[in-house]
Amino acid sequence: MKTMIKSIALLLTVITVSVNAMAQDAQPKPSPAATATGKVKGATITINYSSPAVKGRKIWGGLEAYDKVWRAGANEATTFETDKDILVEGKPLAAGKYSFFLIPKESGTWTAIFNKEPKQWGAYKYEEAKDALRVEVKTKALKATQERLVYKITKNGFSLDWDKISVPVTIK
Repeated sequence: MKTMIKSIALLLTVITVSVNAMAQDAQPKPSPAATATGKVKGATITINYSSPAVKGRKIWGGLEAYDKVWRAGANEATTFETDKDILVEGKPLAAGKYSFFLIPKESGTWTAIFNKEPKQWGAYKYEEAKDALRVEVKTKALKATQERLVYKITKNGFSLDWDKISVPVTIK
C-alpha cells in the first residue's frame, strides 16, 4: 500500500510539473524569436533575432547605450547569413554566417559589425578581433514609433527598425 501511495504521489508531481511547464510555454515571450529572409542582388539573406518591445522605455541612450556594442536585438546575438559573397556599404563580405552587432551613436552615424563568431549570448563575449567587417551607416527617423524591433529585407539591403529609428544597411 505504501508503494502504491508513493507511486501515485510521484505521478501527481510529474503531472503538476508538466502542466506548469506547458503553461509557461503558452505565455507570450517578452522578446520572441523572429526571422527575416529574402533575396538581395541574387544572394539569399537570413537574419535571425529576438524582437524586444519599446514598452514606454527610452531606448537609444537609455536601455541601449550610445557608443557601446549592442547585439542588435535581444537574448542571443542576432545572426546574419548570406549564401553568396556580397558588398555591404561597398565593402566585401564573404558568404557565411555571422553575428550582427551595432554601435549606436548619438550623431546618427552608427557602426554595423559582422563578427565571425555567430553563436554568442548577447554581446558579453564579443571580440573585436573576430570582426569580419565593420561599416558606418546613417540612421533615419521613422514617421511613427515601431513598438517591436523588426528587420526588413529589401531589394537594396536590409534595415533594423525600432522605436523612432531605422538603421538601413546597403547590399550590392
